[in-house]
Amino acid sequence: MTTAVAAVDLGATSGRVILGAVSANELSIRPVARFPNTPVRTVDGLHWNILELYRSVVAGLGAAAREEPAIASIGIDSWAVDYALMRGGRMLGTPYHYRDERNTAAVDDVHSVVSAEELYAANGLQHLPFNTVFQLAADRAAGMLEAAESLLLVPDLLAYWMTGRQIAERTNASTTGLVNVRTGRWDDALIERLALPRSLFPELVDAGTGIGALLPELRRETGIGASTTVTAVGSHDTASAVLAVPALHDDFAYISCGTWGLVGVELEAPELSEAGRLANFTNEGGVDGTVRYLHNVMGLWLLSESVREWERDGSTISLPALLAAATDVTAPVAVFDANDPRFLAPGDMPARIAEWCRENSRPIPQSRAEFVRSIVESLADAFARAVATAAQLSGKTVSVIHVVGGGSQNELLCQLLADRAGLPVLAGPVEATAIGNVLVQARTAGLVSGSRDALRSLVAASFAPRLYSPR
Repeated sequence: MTTAVAAVDLGATSGRVILGAVSANELSIRPVARFPNTPVRTVDGLHWNILELYRSVVAGLGAAAREEPAIASIGIDSWAVDYALMRGGRMLGTPYHYRDERNTAAVDDVHSVVSAEELYAANGLQHLPFNTVFQLAADRAAGMLEAAESLLLVPDLLAYWMTGRQIAERTNASTTGLVNVRTGRWDDALIERLALPRSLFPELVDAGTGIGALLPELRRETGIGASTTVTAVGSHDTASAVLAVPALHDDFAYISCGTWGLVGVELEAPELSEAGRLANFTNEGGVDGTVRYLHNVMGLWLLSESVREWERDGSTISLPALLAAATDVTAPVAVFDANDPRFLAPGDMPARIAEWCRENSRPIPQSRAEFVRSIVESLADAFARAVATAAQLSGKTVSVIHVVGGGSQNELLCQLLADRAGLPVLAGPVEATAIGNVLVQARTAGLVSGSRDALRSLVAASFAPRLYSPR
């Protein structure tokens, strides 16, 4: 028997609703809706347009119901760390975007109470200035927590609007900096030290937990039947993507490559060495209690933000044409530090890259093709170094690198990564996050069974990756 489930997959720049058909021997997906996810800047900062995003999700679910009336369940994943403060079931303002500048002072406020070393020992997370713990410190300083009764991370907020139940799915909650890396529970001692209200933090649930049935008004709006439930999946998009890595053996590193490049290995227990902290490696929750030991690299944001800048004059840029021109560049180009903090905020990315090159006595790209080649070379270099560091710090043997997500379509990036890492690269599937989302739902509904290895074998059989061998 093959039954459909609906995956709601929300990225930092776009979202999609995807139908997945799953049985013991079949796994297929088809997109039914795609929509932009565009932030909004107001007088108080950069925010997510969360209501428009939810409207698009509901419309997408309606389209899914028209194509497949018997949807078994719905699962939601998104980017991490951002949240809405709630009171009486209502949002207290729209969620801030993690690229908003408000968090800088909050980092110092947190570290004045809990040192960076203590924080890493408690939560195992790499230092990112937008981690939820710092955002909450900024909210506390602004007096925004006084009226709040709870907080909901983005996928949990949408699940609440669909079901009326407030929860926190564990893989995404692990990115807040307030879940203890050893116990997997809210760290009450850390929350108390930081003077945060314990009542803000809802019940933690694992991926594969049923959240609830759709509210009647949502069923009427979408045409989805009363038997459809919302299921907690690996709601951090990288957790879902890693589950869908089509690995047939354990000796792999992964790169979930989109707006960000999440580079790491899968472990059974956290790795909390001081060397790992200094290398800025993180221990985030994975499906089935695993640990995603990884490092964030700026990712294709560098490329998309450059294209956005070049399009400001009204012209239309063809990314495939740009990548083709970059492939033809034969002169050496600058390899810059893709993780430099100057590249985090929106803005004129080519100017910032030129600034970095000028400061570091590197040749400044002279054409758009050279800028693109410089970006891709720099990402390949950062990815290769992160893979090597992940293997060294964790002690895990890495014989192959799996690239999943949108970056798996970038042939130049995949080949340069294989060359720099000296390892074969297997690229695909593109929609790994949605596939992982679908797999957790399918296993929860009893449509498939088995371990992560069994699920990955099904992915490999259904979505054969493309091999890039080092030259």
